[in-house]
Amino acid sequence: MTRAIFPHSLKVWSLSLGCPKNRVDSERLLGSLGVAMQHVEHMGKARLVFINTCGFIDPAVRESVRAVVDAIQRLEKCKVKPLLAVGGCMVGRYGAADLAAELPEVDVWLPTGELPRWPAMLAAALDLPEPPARIPGGGRLLSTGPSYAWLKVGEGCRHKCAFCTIPSIRGGLKSLTADDIADEAKALLAQGVRELDLVAQDLTSWGVDLGLKHGLPSLLEKLVGLEGLAWLRLLYLYPTGVTPELLRFIRGCGAPLLPYLDIPLQHAHPDVLSRMGRPFAGDPRRVLDTVRSVLPHAALRTTFIVGYPGETEEHFESLCRFVEESRFQHVGVFAYQAEDGTVAATLPDQVPDEVKQWRRDSLMEIQADISNELLSAQVGSRMQVLVDAPHPDWPGLHSGRVWFQAPEVDGITYVSGPGVVPGALVECDIVENTDYDLTALA
Repeated sequence: MTRAIFPHSLKVWSLSLGCPKNRVDSERLLGSLGVAMQHVEHMGKARLVFINTCGFIDPAVRESVRAVVDAIQRLEKCKVKPLLAVGGCMVGRYGAADLAAELPEVDVWLPTGELPRWPAMLAAALDLPEPPARIPGGGRLLSTGPSYAWLKVGEGCRHKCAFCTIPSIRGGLKSLTADDIADEAKALLAQGVRELDLVAQDLTSWGVDLGLKHGLPSLLEKLVGLEGLAWLRLLYLYPTGVTPELLRFIRGCGAPLLPYLDIPLQHAHPDVLSRMGRPFAGDPRRVLDTVRSVLPHAALRTTFIVGYPGETEEHFESLCRFVEESRFQHVGVFAYQAEDGTVAATLPDQVPDEVKQWRRDSLMEIQADISNELLSAQVGSRMQVLVDAPHPDWPGLHSGRVWFQAPEVDGITYVSGPGVVPGALVECDIVENTDYDLTALA
């Protein structure tokens, strides 16, 4: 089997698994190699096959392994074999050496600990010129279309939640500088992107490692006035960092900063929160009360873990009541996974898998009813819809989002009518809803 040599643009097939932060890593890597890039739909036509893996929980690891093995099997049938590179959290969690012993067919392993060196490592493997150390605006090959882009503002995490593998994989908090973030934002907007979605393991910690006292507001001040920015969204706000000062800043800032807050609470009962190592275990309701006292019309998203070690039926019922009373716009529910290397995996009173799954399904049923009620109240109103992409099966129909729907993690708005094209922000009538989605006419 011989290696392909392409003298012109670099043909690439790529797959990014896991969270949006991984997608940003993939886009930055492919945009920073210093050559023209051409996406292809079939691996066999590529010079580079790149898979960015997730290693956060065991199901994500299994998915990543399946993706790599599938690529190996498909590439075995190629007369001219592309270079197979695998990076991301699975590599950071288990180590390139151990993975290479199990999967020798992979040509290049890219560990998360060497993220800044990924372009140089890949360029060397592809016999490309050394890529520039710094590309203005960060260098991004967007994969999200013209409507939105994720903007990762930092790496790692300074918290020590008992169930989480991220600090051991990604390390401690490492904030990007405000100037670098602003430059990347400008470059994304120059490509026609309308919405920027800020992500980090904890946005409220941004700048702490840089010695900044009011880091996130100072960063937002650099971004809100950028030309072309229609919506600016905040995801992953650690509950203790959602202070009255931050909320008042958001309220005073106004557009384009959306009153959309993703605050992962993980549970509502103090006993479970204490076992999780969450510092606000006393009463998470205080977080919501604080938000709603300052931003009464904010859209709130959160996530919960059910079946955590020691979670009793009483604890779960308390969580259900909390969700019923709080009426979140969006809720994600995850059945607890015991992960090697975490404190939680060593705790007694592990909950059976069938109980965890039942609790997840039950809580999602509660939230489905709440979501339906909240969305039905929007029917008959007129709202802006940011159009993402054409529907694959229905000509003239597109998927988009209203302001309280974040990309990829929330429901969508189906939209049709004049001026509805990807990237457009269109005034629409909301005409129908389901449990999680809306239908709109321009």
